[in-house]
Amino acid sequence: MAINTRMSPKTSNVLSIIMGGGQGTRLFPLTRDRSKPAVPLAGKYRLVDIPISNCINSGLRRVYLLTQFNSASLHRHISQSYKFDHFSGGFVEILAAEQSFSSTSWYQGTADAVRKNLVHFLNHDFDYALILSGDQLYRMDFRRIIAHHVEMDADVSIATIPVTRNEAQSLGIMQTNAEHRIVRFVEKPKDPEVLDSLKLNPELHQRFGIEGGDERFLASMGIYVFNRDVLLKLLDNNLTDFGKHIIPGAIETHKVYSSVFQGYWEDIGTIRSFFEANLDLVSELPRFNFFDMSSPIFTRPRFLPASKINGATIDHAVVSDGCIINYAKIYRSIVGVRSIVNEGCDINRTVLMGSDYYESEASIQHYEANGVPRIGIGKNTRIENAIVDKNARIGANCVISPEGKPDHLDHALYYIRDGVVIVPKNGIIPHGTVI
Repeated sequence: MAINTRMSPKTSNVLSIIMGGGQGTRLFPLTRDRSKPAVPLAGKYRLVDIPISNCINSGLRRVYLLTQFNSASLHRHISQSYKFDHFSGGFVEILAAEQSFSSTSWYQGTADAVRKNLVHFLNHDFDYALILSGDQLYRMDFRRIIAHHVEMDADVSIATIPVTRNEAQSLGIMQTNAEHRIVRFVEKPKDPEVLDSLKLNPELHQRFGIEGGDERFLASMGIYVFNRDVLLKLLDNNLTDFGKHIIPGAIETHKVYSSVFQGYWEDIGTIRSFFEANLDLVSELPRFNFFDMSSPIFTRPRFLPASKINGATIDHAVVSDGCIINYAKIYRSIVGVRSIVNEGCDINRTVLMGSDYYESEASIQHYEANGVPRIGIGKNTRIENAIVDKNARIGANCVISPEGKPDHLDHALYYIRDGVVIVPKNGIIPHGTVI
Protein backbone atom coordinates (compact mmCIF):
# COMPACT_ATOMS: atom_id res chain seq x y z
CA MET A 1 0.00 0.00 0.00
CA ALA A 2 1.37 3.41 -0.95
CA ILE A 3 1.84 5.77 1.96
CA ASN A 4 0.72 9.35 1.63
CA THR A 5 3.84 11.17 2.79
CA ARG A 6 1.91 14.46 2.96
CA MET A 7 0.18 13.03 6.03
CA SER A 8 3.46 12.03 7.67
CA PRO A 9 3.91 13.66 11.09
CA LYS A 10 6.91 15.78 11.94
CA THR A 11 9.60 13.70 13.60
CA SER A 12 9.70 16.38 16.31
CA ASN A 13 6.26 15.11 17.40
CA VAL A 14 7.61 11.65 18.19
CA LEU A 15 9.14 10.53 21.49
CA SER A 16 11.25 7.36 21.29
CA ILE A 17 11.37 4.97 24.25
CA ILE A 18 13.82 2.04 24.24
CA MET A 19 13.17 -0.82 26.62
CA GLY A 20 16.44 -1.82 28.23
CA GLY A 21 15.21 -5.21 29.37
CA GLY A 22 15.35 -6.96 32.71
CA GLN A 23 18.19 -8.98 34.19
CA GLY A 24 19.02 -10.51 30.81
CA THR A 25 19.22 -14.00 32.31
CA ARG A 26 19.22 -15.68 28.89
CA LEU A 27 22.35 -13.70 27.97
CA PHE A 28 24.15 -14.56 31.22
CA PRO A 29 27.13 -14.43 31.84
CA LEU A 30 27.47 -11.55 29.35
CA THR A 31 24.97 -9.71 31.56
CA ARG A 32 26.67 -10.62 34.83
CA ASP A 33 28.40 -7.23 35.11
CA ARG A 34 26.42 -5.10 32.64
CA SER A 35 22.87 -4.48 31.48
CA LYS A 36 21.64 -6.21 28.34
CA PRO A 37 21.75 -3.09 26.11
CA ALA A 38 25.43 -2.62 27.04
CA VAL A 39 26.52 -6.05 25.77
CA PRO A 40 29.29 -5.56 23.15
CA LEU A 41 28.44 -6.31 19.52
CA ALA A 42 30.48 -6.75 16.33
CA GLY A 43 33.81 -5.88 17.92
CA LYS A 44 33.24 -2.18 18.64
CA TYR A 45 29.52 -1.51 19.20
CA ARG A 46 26.96 -2.17 21.93
CA LEU A 47 23.49 -3.67 21.44
CA VAL A 48 21.87 -0.36 22.34
CA ASP A 49 23.65 1.38 19.44
CA ILE A 50 21.26 -0.36 17.01
CA PRO A 51 17.91 1.16 18.11
CA ILE A 52 19.51 4.53 18.90
CA SER A 53 21.13 4.68 15.46
CA ASN A 54 17.84 3.71 13.82
CA CYS A 55 16.20 6.62 15.67
CA ILE A 56 18.89 9.11 14.65
CA ASN A 57 18.82 7.95 11.02
CA SER A 58 15.02 8.37 11.09
CA GLY A 59 15.30 11.96 12.28
CA LEU A 60 14.13 11.08 15.81
CA ARG A 61 16.36 12.92 18.27
CA ARG A 62 14.45 12.59 21.56
CA VAL A 63 15.28 9.17 22.95
CA TYR A 64 14.74 7.70 26.42
CA LEU A 65 16.33 4.41 27.46
CA LEU A 66 14.68 2.54 30.36
CA THR A 67 16.82 0.19 32.41
CA GLN A 68 17.30 -1.04 35.96
CA PHE A 69 20.08 -3.67 36.18
CA ASN A 70 23.86 -3.07 36.17
CA SER A 71 23.44 0.27 34.44
CA ALA A 72 26.83 1.87 35.24
CA SER A 73 28.61 0.83 32.02
CA LEU A 74 25.50 1.68 30.01
CA HIS A 75 25.40 5.19 31.51
CA ARG A 76 29.07 5.64 30.66
CA HIS A 77 28.59 4.46 27.07
CA ILE A 78 25.56 6.69 26.45
CA SER A 79 27.17 9.79 27.96
CA GLN A 80 30.35 9.30 25.89
CA SER A 81 28.58 8.41 22.63
CA TYR A 82 25.51 10.56 22.04
CA LYS A 83 25.81 14.32 22.36
CA PHE A 84 23.53 16.78 20.54
CA ASP A 85 24.05 20.52 20.27
CA HIS A 86 22.11 22.87 22.52
CA PHE A 87 19.89 24.13 19.72
CA SER A 88 18.60 20.81 18.31
CA GLY A 89 16.62 19.82 21.41
CA GLY A 90 17.90 16.28 20.92
CA PHE A 91 18.95 13.91 23.69
CA VAL A 92 19.55 10.27 24.55
CA GLU A 93 18.79 9.90 28.24
CA ILE A 94 18.70 6.90 30.57
CA LEU A 95 15.85 6.50 33.03
CA ALA A 96 16.80 3.89 35.61
CA ALA A 97 14.25 2.44 37.99
CA GLU A 98 13.88 4.74 40.98
CA GLN A 99 11.86 4.90 44.14
CA SER A 100 9.26 7.62 44.49
CA PHE A 101 6.44 8.49 46.87
CA SER A 102 3.99 6.71 44.55
CA SER A 103 6.11 3.62 43.83
CA THR A 104 8.92 1.78 45.62
CA SER A 105 9.09 -1.26 43.30
CA TRP A 106 11.26 -2.02 40.31
CA TYR A 107 9.88 -2.27 36.79
CA GLN A 108 7.54 -5.26 36.66
CA GLY A 109 7.44 -5.37 32.84
CA THR A 110 7.63 -3.21 29.73
CA ALA A 111 4.29 -1.49 30.27
CA ASP A 112 5.02 -0.93 33.96
CA ALA A 113 8.38 0.66 33.07
CA VAL A 114 6.69 3.14 30.73
CA ARG A 115 3.91 3.84 33.25
CA LYS A 116 6.40 4.66 36.01
CA ASN A 117 8.18 7.14 33.76
CA LEU A 118 5.13 8.93 32.37
CA VAL A 119 5.94 11.85 34.66
CA HIS A 120 9.12 12.38 32.62
CA PHE A 121 7.58 11.72 29.20
CA LEU A 122 4.68 14.11 29.75
CA ASN A 123 7.12 16.96 30.24
CA HIS A 124 7.59 16.82 26.45
CA ASP A 125 5.25 17.88 23.69
CA PHE A 126 4.68 14.77 21.53
CA ASP A 127 1.83 13.24 19.55
CA TYR A 128 3.25 9.73 19.14
CA ALA A 129 5.29 7.42 21.35
CA LEU A 130 7.59 4.96 19.55
CA ILE A 131 8.43 2.03 21.82
CA LEU A 132 11.40 -0.14 20.88
CA SER A 133 13.31 -3.16 22.16
CA GLY A 134 16.93 -2.73 23.17
CA ASP A 135 18.20 -6.16 22.10
CA GLN A 136 17.40 -6.57 18.40
CA LEU A 137 19.63 -6.35 15.34
CA TYR A 138 17.92 -4.67 12.39
CA ARG A 139 17.91 -1.51 10.31
CA MET A 140 14.59 0.36 9.95
CA ASP A 141 13.43 3.83 8.93
CA PHE A 142 10.84 4.54 11.61
CA ARG A 143 9.35 7.34 9.54
CA ARG A 144 7.68 4.67 7.43
CA ILE A 145 5.79 3.00 10.30
CA ILE A 146 4.82 6.43 11.71
CA ALA A 147 3.52 7.55 8.29
CA HIS A 148 1.58 4.28 7.98
CA HIS A 149 0.17 4.84 11.47
CA VAL A 150 -1.13 8.28 10.45
CA GLU A 151 -2.43 7.04 7.09
CA MET A 152 -4.46 4.30 8.79
CA ASP A 153 -5.74 6.67 11.48
CA ALA A 154 -4.55 4.04 13.96
CA ASP A 155 -4.58 4.18 17.73
CA VAL A 156 -1.72 1.68 17.96
CA SER A 157 0.60 0.34 15.26
CA ILE A 158 2.78 -2.75 15.53
CA ALA A 159 5.74 -3.51 13.29
CA THR A 160 5.40 -7.08 11.99
CA ILE A 161 7.69 -9.30 9.97
CA PRO A 162 6.73 -12.28 7.77
CA VAL A 163 8.08 -15.55 9.22
CA THR A 164 7.90 -19.27 8.45
CA ARG A 165 5.83 -21.85 10.32
CA ASN A 166 8.81 -23.00 12.40
CA GLU A 167 9.73 -19.45 13.39
CA ALA A 168 6.11 -18.59 14.21
CA GLN A 169 6.02 -21.09 17.08
CA SER A 170 8.42 -19.01 19.17
CA LEU A 171 7.01 -15.54 18.41
CA GLY A 172 3.83 -13.53 18.95
CA ILE A 173 1.71 -13.92 15.80
CA MET A 174 -0.71 -11.28 14.53
CA GLN A 175 -3.72 -12.03 12.34
CA THR A 176 -4.77 -9.08 10.16
CA ASN A 177 -7.55 -8.29 7.73
CA ALA A 178 -7.10 -6.88 4.23
CA GLU A 179 -6.88 -3.34 5.62
CA HIS A 180 -3.87 -4.11 7.85
CA ARG A 181 -6.02 -4.06 10.99
CA ILE A 182 -5.01 -6.64 13.59
CA VAL A 183 -7.95 -8.78 14.64
CA ARG A 184 -6.20 -11.46 16.69
CA PHE A 185 -2.98 -12.11 18.56
CA VAL A 186 -1.58 -15.45 19.77
CA GLU A 187 1.66 -15.75 21.72
CA LYS A 188 3.95 -18.62 20.59
CA PRO A 189 1.28 -20.79 18.93
CA LYS A 190 2.26 -24.49 18.95
CA ASP A 191 -1.02 -26.18 18.06
CA PRO A 192 -1.07 -26.94 14.28
CA GLU A 193 -4.75 -25.99 13.97
CA VAL A 194 -4.17 -22.66 15.70
CA LEU A 195 -1.18 -22.02 13.46
CA ASP A 196 -3.20 -22.79 10.34
CA SER A 197 -5.85 -20.30 11.42
CA LEU A 198 -3.21 -17.56 11.79
CA LYS A 199 -1.63 -18.08 8.38
CA LEU A 200 -1.55 -14.96 6.24
CA ASN A 201 -3.99 -15.17 3.34
CA PRO A 202 -1.84 -15.63 0.18
CA GLU A 203 -4.05 -13.07 -1.59
CA LEU A 204 -2.71 -10.42 0.80
CA HIS A 205 0.97 -11.08 0.05
CA GLN A 206 1.03 -8.72 -2.91
CA ARG A 207 -1.19 -6.16 -1.18
CA PHE A 208 1.17 -6.05 1.80
CA GLY A 209 4.26 -6.07 -0.44
CA ILE A 210 5.43 -9.47 0.86
CA GLU A 211 7.88 -11.15 -1.48
CA GLY A 212 7.64 -14.84 -2.42
CA GLY A 213 4.63 -17.11 -2.47
CA ASP A 214 5.54 -19.35 0.46
CA GLU A 215 3.45 -19.81 3.59
CA ARG A 216 3.89 -16.82 5.90
CA PHE A 217 2.79 -15.62 9.34
CA LEU A 218 3.06 -12.05 10.65
CA ALA A 219 5.14 -11.89 13.84
CA SER A 220 5.33 -8.93 16.20
CA MET A 221 8.77 -7.27 16.27
CA GLY A 222 8.11 -5.63 19.63
CA ILE A 223 8.07 -2.20 17.97
CA TYR A 224 4.97 -0.11 18.74
CA VAL A 225 3.60 3.33 17.90
CA PHE A 226 0.99 4.77 20.29
CA ASN A 227 -1.02 7.95 20.05
CA ARG A 228 -0.23 9.96 23.15
CA ASP A 229 -3.78 9.90 24.58
CA VAL A 230 -4.21 6.21 23.75
CA LEU A 231 -0.99 5.32 25.57
CA LEU A 232 -2.17 7.15 28.68
CA LYS A 233 -5.53 5.38 28.57
CA LEU A 234 -4.08 1.91 28.00
CA LEU A 235 -1.66 2.35 30.90
CA ASP A 236 -4.33 3.50 33.34
CA ASN A 237 -4.37 0.12 35.10
CA ASN A 238 -2.01 -2.37 36.75
CA LEU A 239 -1.15 -4.44 33.65
CA THR A 240 2.60 -4.93 33.44
CA ASP A 241 3.61 -5.98 29.91
CA PHE A 242 2.86 -4.66 26.41
CA GLY A 243 3.16 -7.96 24.56
CA LYS A 244 1.34 -10.11 27.09
CA HIS A 245 -1.34 -7.73 28.38
CA ILE A 246 -1.66 -4.28 26.79
CA ILE A 247 -1.60 -5.23 23.10
CA PRO A 248 -4.03 -8.20 23.30
CA GLY A 249 -6.49 -6.02 25.21
CA ALA A 250 -6.06 -3.07 22.87
CA ILE A 251 -6.96 -5.21 19.85
CA GLU A 252 -10.43 -5.63 21.35
CA THR A 253 -10.99 -1.96 22.18
CA HIS A 254 -8.86 0.18 19.84
CA LYS A 255 -7.77 0.47 16.22
CA VAL A 256 -4.58 -1.58 16.16
CA TYR A 257 -2.80 -1.89 12.81
CA SER A 258 0.11 -3.87 11.42
CA SER A 259 2.99 -2.26 9.52
CA VAL A 260 4.86 -4.96 7.60
CA PHE A 261 8.66 -4.85 7.59
CA GLN A 262 10.80 -6.92 5.27
CA GLY A 263 14.50 -7.15 5.95
CA TYR A 264 16.99 -8.69 8.33
CA TRP A 265 15.80 -8.81 11.93
CA GLU A 266 17.29 -10.86 14.74
CA ASP A 267 16.16 -10.95 18.34
CA ILE A 268 19.44 -11.17 20.30
CA GLY A 269 17.84 -12.84 23.30
CA THR A 270 20.01 -15.92 23.86
CA ILE A 271 23.71 -16.77 23.83
CA ARG A 272 23.24 -18.85 20.68
CA SER A 273 21.41 -16.08 18.77
CA PHE A 274 24.02 -13.55 19.94
CA PHE A 275 26.87 -15.83 18.88
CA GLU A 276 25.44 -16.66 15.45
CA ALA A 277 24.50 -13.03 14.74
CA ASN A 278 28.08 -11.95 15.44
CA LEU A 279 29.63 -14.71 13.34
CA ASP A 280 27.30 -13.90 10.43
CA LEU A 281 29.01 -10.49 10.26
CA VAL A 282 32.23 -12.13 9.00
CA SER A 283 30.43 -13.54 5.93
CA GLU A 284 31.26 -12.02 2.56
CA LEU A 285 27.63 -10.90 2.31
CA PRO A 286 26.41 -10.59 5.92
CA ARG A 287 22.69 -10.31 6.46
CA PHE A 288 23.25 -7.16 8.51
CA ASN A 289 25.60 -4.71 6.81
CA PHE A 290 27.56 -2.37 9.08
CA PHE A 291 29.15 -0.91 5.93
CA ASP A 292 25.87 0.68 4.77
CA MET A 293 26.67 4.35 5.16
CA SER A 294 23.21 5.46 4.00
CA SER A 295 22.12 4.69 7.57
CA PRO A 296 25.27 4.24 9.67
CA ILE A 297 25.42 2.61 13.08
CA PHE A 298 26.83 5.05 15.61
CA THR A 299 28.81 4.28 18.73
CA ARG A 300 31.35 5.79 21.09
CA PRO A 301 34.20 7.51 19.20
CA ARG A 302 37.54 6.04 20.27
CA PHE A 303 40.95 7.49 19.57
CA LEU A 304 42.77 4.21 18.94
CA PRO A 305 45.63 3.34 16.61
CA ALA A 306 44.98 1.18 13.56
CA SER A 307 45.33 -2.54 14.20
CA LYS A 308 48.79 -4.11 13.73
CA ILE A 309 49.08 -7.57 12.18
CA ASN A 310 52.44 -9.29 12.29
CA GLY A 311 52.59 -12.36 10.04
CA ALA A 312 49.12 -13.64 10.97
CA THR A 313 46.78 -15.68 8.77
CA ILE A 314 43.31 -14.16 8.87
CA ASP A 315 40.32 -15.46 6.90
CA HIS A 316 36.72 -14.18 7.10
CA ALA A 317 37.17 -12.11 10.24
CA VAL A 318 36.26 -8.67 11.55
CA VAL A 319 39.23 -6.96 13.19
CA SER A 320 38.44 -3.86 15.25
CA ASP A 321 40.60 -0.86 16.14
CA GLY A 322 43.73 -0.98 18.26
CA CYS A 323 44.51 -4.71 18.01
CA ILE A 324 47.91 -6.44 17.90
CA ILE A 325 47.90 -9.87 16.25
CA ASN A 326 51.19 -11.80 16.14
CA TYR A 327 51.70 -14.86 13.88
CA ALA A 328 48.32 -16.37 14.73
CA LYS A 329 45.60 -18.06 12.69
CA ILE A 330 42.15 -16.47 12.91
CA TYR A 331 39.17 -17.89 11.03
CA ARG A 332 35.50 -16.84 11.03
CA SER A 333 35.90 -14.74 14.17
CA ILE A 334 35.25 -11.28 15.60
CA VAL A 335 38.30 -9.54 17.07
CA GLY A 336 37.20 -6.74 19.40
CA VAL A 337 38.90 -3.44 20.23
CA ARG A 338 42.39 -3.59 21.82
CA SER A 339 42.62 -7.38 21.42
CA ILE A 340 46.10 -8.85 21.90
CA VAL A 341 46.58 -12.25 20.21
CA ASN A 342 50.02 -13.83 20.53
CA GLU A 343 51.99 -16.12 18.23
CA GLY A 344 50.94 -19.70 17.63
CA CYS A 345 47.27 -19.07 18.50
CA ASP A 346 44.51 -20.75 16.52
CA ILE A 347 41.19 -18.88 16.83
CA ASN A 348 38.14 -20.39 15.08
CA ARG A 349 34.46 -19.36 15.29
CA THR A 350 35.14 -17.14 18.27
CA VAL A 351 33.95 -13.73 19.45
CA LEU A 352 36.79 -11.88 21.15
CA MET A 353 35.35 -8.79 22.82
CA GLY A 354 38.75 -7.25 23.41
CA SER A 355 39.64 -4.94 26.23
CA ASP A 356 38.58 -1.64 27.78
CA TYR A 357 42.19 -0.48 28.17
CA TYR A 358 45.81 -1.31 27.36
CA GLU A 359 47.55 -2.93 30.27
CA SER A 360 50.59 -1.08 31.56
CA GLU A 361 54.03 -2.71 31.68
CA ALA A 362 53.98 -2.51 35.49
CA SER A 363 50.62 -4.32 35.56
CA ILE A 364 51.88 -7.04 33.21
CA GLN A 365 54.97 -7.63 35.34
CA HIS A 366 52.92 -7.68 38.55
CA TYR A 367 50.52 -10.32 37.24
CA GLU A 368 53.21 -12.44 35.58
CA ALA A 369 55.19 -12.48 38.83
CA ASN A 370 52.14 -14.11 40.38
CA GLY A 371 51.67 -16.57 37.53
CA VAL A 372 48.67 -14.74 36.08
CA PRO A 373 48.53 -14.14 32.30
CA ARG A 374 48.42 -10.65 30.83
CA ILE A 375 45.21 -9.37 29.24
CA GLY A 376 44.73 -11.02 25.84
CA ILE A 377 45.35 -14.46 24.36
CA GLY A 378 48.60 -16.20 25.32
CA LYS A 379 50.97 -18.07 23.00
CA ASN A 380 49.97 -21.34 21.31
CA THR A 381 46.40 -21.26 22.61
CA ARG A 382 43.56 -22.79 20.62
CA ILE A 383 40.00 -21.40 20.95
CA GLU A 384 36.90 -22.50 19.04
CA ASN A 385 33.16 -21.94 19.39
CA ALA A 386 33.63 -19.50 22.22
CA ILE A 387 32.95 -15.97 23.44
CA VAL A 388 35.81 -14.28 25.32
CA ASP A 389 34.46 -11.27 27.19
CA LYS A 390 36.24 -7.97 27.88
CA ASN A 391 39.58 -7.82 29.75
CA ALA A 392 39.94 -11.61 29.92
CA ARG A 393 43.36 -13.09 30.65
CA ILE A 394 43.89 -16.28 28.65
CA GLY A 395 47.17 -18.06 29.36
CA ALA A 396 49.62 -19.75 26.99
CA ASN A 397 49.16 -23.33 25.73
CA CYS A 398 45.44 -23.41 26.57
CA VAL A 399 42.63 -25.21 24.75
CA ILE A 400 39.13 -23.72 24.96
CA SER A 401 36.36 -25.66 23.20
CA PRO A 402 32.88 -26.97 24.06
CA GLU A 403 33.56 -30.26 22.29
CA GLY A 404 32.47 -33.28 24.33
CA LYS A 405 30.82 -31.15 27.02
CA PRO A 406 27.18 -30.49 27.97
CA ASP A 407 25.35 -27.54 26.38
CA HIS A 408 24.87 -25.91 29.79
CA LEU A 409 27.60 -25.85 32.42
CA ASP A 410 28.82 -23.53 35.19
CA HIS A 411 32.50 -23.71 36.09
CA ALA A 412 34.70 -21.55 38.30
CA LEU A 413 36.64 -20.33 35.25
CA TYR A 414 34.04 -20.39 32.48
CA TYR A 415 30.44 -21.10 31.47
CA ILE A 416 28.85 -23.06 28.66
CA ARG A 417 25.51 -21.88 27.27
CA ASP A 418 23.79 -23.24 24.15
CA GLY A 419 26.94 -25.18 23.31
CA VAL A 420 29.16 -22.06 23.40
CA VAL A 421 32.02 -21.59 25.90
CA ILE A 422 32.00 -18.16 27.56
CA VAL A 423 34.99 -16.74 29.41
CA PRO A 424 33.40 -13.97 31.53
CA LYS A 425 34.46 -10.35 31.76
CA ASN A 426 37.77 -10.01 33.67
CA GLY A 427 38.01 -13.82 33.64
CA ILE A 428 41.34 -15.60 34.11
CA ILE A 429 42.29 -18.86 32.37
CA PRO A 430 45.66 -20.03 33.78
CA HIS A 431 48.50 -21.16 31.54
CA GLY A 432 48.10 -24.69 30.19
CA THR A 433 44.35 -24.95 30.96
CA VAL A 434 42.39 -27.38 28.82
CA ILE A 435 38.65 -26.75 28.72
